[in-house]
Amino acid sequence: MKITGYRTLRTHRNWGRPVGDVNGFIASGITEVSVLILETDVGLEGVGIGSDHGVAELFPAIEGRDPRAVVSLYDSLLARSFKAGHIGATFGGIAILDSALWDLKAKAADQPLWRLLGAEDRFVPGYASGLDIALDDEALVAFYQEMAQRGFTAGKLKGGRDAETDIRRLLLMRDALGERTRRPALMLDANESWHLKQAVRYVTEVEQAVDLTWIEEPLRRWDVEGHKRLSAQVRASVATGENLTGLEQFRALLAQGAADILQTGAVWGITHFLRVAGAALAHDVPVSPVGLTANPAVAHAAAATPNHLSAEVQDLGAPFGVTVDQEYDGGGIVLGDHIGAGITIDEALIRTEDSHGNWREAAGPHVRPARAGFALTFPSPLATDSEARN
Repeated sequence: MKITGYRTLRTHRNWGRPVGDVNGFIASGITEVSVLILETDVGLEGVGIGSDHGVAELFPAIEGRDPRAVVSLYDSLLARSFKAGHIGATFGGIAILDSALWDLKAKAADQPLWRLLGAEDRFVPGYASGLDIALDDEALVAFYQEMAQRGFTAGKLKGGRDAETDIRRLLLMRDALGERTRRPALMLDANESWHLKQAVRYVTEVEQAVDLTWIEEPLRRWDVEGHKRLSAQVRASVATGENLTGLEQFRALLAQGAADILQTGAVWGITHFLRVAGAALAHDVPVSPVGLTANPAVAHAAAATPNHLSAEVQDLGAPFGVTVDQEYDGGGIVLGDHIGAGITIDEALIRTEDSHGNWREAAGPHVRPARAGFALTFPSPLATDSEARN
């Protein structure tokens, strides 16, 4: 079997609510989704979902080769991007190809991907995450009540602007998730919006009212010393790493004990997740993949990872024209029996739809605001530009 080509599609996800974080939000709740279909000479095709950045430049590294040699091909993709460096958006293209390769490998073996990767249990523990900075209290409660009905007993709030507001909303989230446990796990995600002393003061205030399980991305992603110092001064675990890409970027966090929970961005793919998880396992550090809506195949890798803690579940639906063989129940993801990663694409349907969105619109969370992390006081998350200046 040889790789002969690929094709890409753009579809969208309708979240049904505004989604974002302290840096901004997408008011429409509609975001773009990239789909890649890897073609072979025997007619078997592999599907990847994520980012298709740089795919045209990367594809020659695997063209004409056997897709079942996934790990070798992943290293060839890294080598192809040598001058670009093991960093940044290039990893999106590597990851979507990698995910499609793993899908192909499992299909060739006539197995679900979770079983091919060595998992015995198809269940992946998860936590609810509403990307909820722009939700009012009523909508916030409704989201977490729905997730509680699916058995979720842990949730993550997007915050970081006002401790009193975050405390109130964390307590609302706690009550909404309290259907199955008296003490839900509560997490707070600041999305790199603080400097160290801000983080210490903020988390300390929150912890006076809330038993915080972890504080996520409190500081800039590269601040190893800051994360280590913060972890020593607060009760909550420090979770970070989701925006790091090359494996070598995680080395200092692990070597210096700066991350209590190591995160990987699901968009960076399966081989990347497995390697980061293996490095963390050697340091007795649990791992947690974020945003499995961006790359559902990573859930299969999580099922086979001994130090996997909990995976972020942001949405119960799927992108337009995409079907994923999995369910949300029991507080996590229940993977199906379809061979491969269980992803089915209706290309004809996708081509009939012209809805689109862009994570990188100026008001969205993927564009860092001016002077982020340098405010002495914080405006309301829903404040207008003029209100924020006054």
